Order: sequence, then C-alpha cells, then structure tokens
Amino acid sequence: MKKRTAITAMVGATALLLAACGNGGGGGSEETANTTTGPITVWFSNNEQELAWGKSVTEQWNKDHADQKVTAQEIPAGASSEEAITAAITAGTAPCLVYNISAAAAPQWERQGGLIDLKTFSDGEDYLTKRSGDLLNGYKGQDGGLFQVPWKSNPVMVMYNKDLFKKAGIDPEKPDMDTFDKFIAASQKIVSSGAAKAAIWPSPTSEFFQPWFDFYPVYIAQTGGTNFVKDGKATFNDDNGKAVWEFFHTLYADGVSPKEKSNDDAMGTGAAAMQMAGPWAIASYKGKIDYGFMPVPTKDGKTADETYTFADSKNISMFTSCKANGTAWEFLKYTTSEENDGAFLEATGQMPIRPGLEKAYPEYFKANPDYVAFASQASRTVDVPNVANSVEMWQDFRNKYSASVIFGTTPIPDGLAAAEKSVNDLISQ
Repeated sequence: MKKRTAITAMVGATALLLAACGNGGGGGSEETANTTTGPITVWFSNNEQELAWGKSVTEQWNKDHADQKVTAQEIPAGASSEEAITAAITAGTAPCLVYNISAAAAPQWERQGGLIDLKTFSDGEDYLTKRSGDLLNGYKGQDGGLFQVPWKSNPVMVMYNKDLFKKAGIDPEKPDMDTFDKFIAASQKIVSSGAAKAAIWPSPTSEFFQPWFDFYPVYIAQTGGTNFVKDGKATFNDDNGKAVWEFFHTLYADGVSPKEKSNDDAMGTGAAAMQMAGPWAIASYKGKIDYGFMPVPTKDGKTADETYTFADSKNISMFTSCKANGTAWEFLKYTTSEENDGAFLEATGQMPIRPGLEKAYPEYFKANPDYVAFASQASRTVDVPNVANSVEMWQDFRNKYSASVIFGTTPIPDGLAAAEKSVNDLISQ
C-alpha cells in the first residue's frame, strides 16, 4: 500500500524510546510553562508541500518577530521520524517544536519526560479546545495532560478505480458495497471477471503500523467510533472484533486479497481495484486513474454520515529541551490559527484537526470537490490510543492478527484472546 507519510520504525525503536531523556514522570511541570522568549528551532516533515508551507509561515513570523527568530529545518534523515526524534531527545538536541509527531510514539516521550504538557500554559487547554473541539479528547495523555497538539489528519476511506469497477460490472457511481457481504461479493466479481488481479491489496507485512490500514479503520467503523483501548483495556475481543477479523480472513481465503507484498504500486498499475487511503492519495493519482472514494464497510452497513474511521493524524509537540517556551507557544498558536490552517489545507490537501472544515474553508472545497468527502469524514475519526508501550502493543497485535487472519494458522477466537491478553499486559506496565 502506498502511504503519504511512511512510518518505518519497528519495535526496536521502542527500546531506544525507553532509554530516552530522564527517569519518567512526564514533562509537564509548572516550571516549564514560562514566558521566556528568544530564537527557537522547529522541525517539519520532509514532505515537499508541508515543508514549503512550513518555510512560508516561518518567514511570515520572522518578519514581525526579529528578536524571536524561528529556524525551520527538516526532520533529520533516518529510518523514520520517530527514530530521529528519539535520538535527538537522547542527545539533548531536540528542537522546541516538531510538526510530525506520531500519536503512537508520543506516549513514550511523555512517559520519559521529553515533552511539555501544554496545559501548563495559562491559555493552553482553552486554545486547543477552541481549535479542535471534542476531537481534542482523543489526544490527551493518560493523566489528562496535553503533550501533543492534534494538528492534521488523513481520514482513511476506500479509494477505488472507476474504470476497473466498470470492467467488473460494478456501478462506479453507486458501488453499493457498504456491508461486509456486499464488499466481499463485489471483490469476488472484480477478480473473477479479470478486471484486476486483486480487489483490495492491504499490505500483508508485519510492521506494527499496518493494522491502521486494514483492521483498525474497519473496526472503528463497525463499532461507531470505539478506540482500540478504553479505560486501560483492549476493546476488540468481542463480536465486533471477531466480525472484522473474519471479514478480512474471507478476503484472503477467497484470493481477492493477495498474501504476498506487492512489488510496486498496486493501485497505480491497476493490479488492485481498491486500497485504503487518505486525502494524500488524490495528489498521487490525479490524472493517472479515474478514482472514487467510499466509506469503509461495516457488517450491516452504515450511511456515510454515520461512519467513523481511523484519523491517521500527525501532531505537534513541544520538547523539554526548549529554552524559549514562550516563543514556542506563541509560534505554535500562530501556525495553527484558522488562517494558517487554511493555508496548510491549500498547500497539502490534508485536513486540519478542527471542526466544521467545509464551513471554515468553503472556497477551497468548492474549488477542490474531491476533498469534500474527507472534510466530512474528518469530523468522525478515532486515532490510536494514548497509552504506554504503544509500539509493542501494535506489533504484538499485528503478529497475532497475521497468524489468524492472513495465514490462517491460528483460529480467530484464539488469536483474538491472545492479542487481548498481550495488549492488556503491555498497557498495564
């Protein structure tokens, strides 16, 4: 599967996370929330559009704040953003702000004292609540701290190739695939007709983040927005989780989802008729294929405005190594204002995590109708749980899911029970 923000950190990175910066307890003391000003450094993703926006907004800030200059840099090259950030924390060279935080990695940095709790700023919680509304609740730390700003999301939907649907005899304007049974039947039709080698080709590889692009969006939809973990316990070992595992197992068992990794862009080459994707995919495929989007399916079907999905967010955090917290906080607010969120949307097509996007930016969505479905979907998203040992948790879940769902070596009820026990053990540590 092609993904706009490739995350390649593996479980080994977590050991490094646990060694990072200090002896625990979080970075949110009142002492960190001061008004010290001065020059700061911030890191942006090396994504071309994001970096261009970051440099532009930094230049605007610097024109009016000569004594609080912001230096914008790309996140240093490495196996992943997470590993680069962890190395900087360990070395004491982390910048004041990073605009590319994985919600799965942030809890480890919080736990080790590498991040500043933004609630310690006098207007911290008030500002973030006004910007993101109820969506903010999904990003709070285990003790209610705000160690990451929910910044931008790429809500996961099903992208499909309209031409391949036509070849398979499926109406591309009204695919009618909202239930598991209908989705499976259409998938069988796509492959049996010869329209494509695969109906949908989720990556069958074992990286910890792969459940975010097969199991998790469908589980969120099936449960009406239930997080993977709630009240310190795994939620998925129930009838809903079982239904989702059985759905994907059927796709693999029927041969409409290959069990091997694609060697190229299956969607782009026409080898697959569908993929799980966010709004990043529009720029990637515009002019190359005639595409459409539909919500992820559920067992009994839901309307689009009832369907929840995975947010696939990237966020902003402030690091305890920062020597000018006052400047960092003001710059953070400046870059996440309604105006600059609009500029970010315009530059990248990614959804700022604020409610009412269509009303806030009507001209953008009028000019870019392909993104309207994502603007609507962005208000109904769930992210990864903010828990300790997050990476190991997802890795162990992936291993057990793969054994039961993809390769069929473990009965699904046994795999679910084992995954539940492992997740509960890890998050209780």
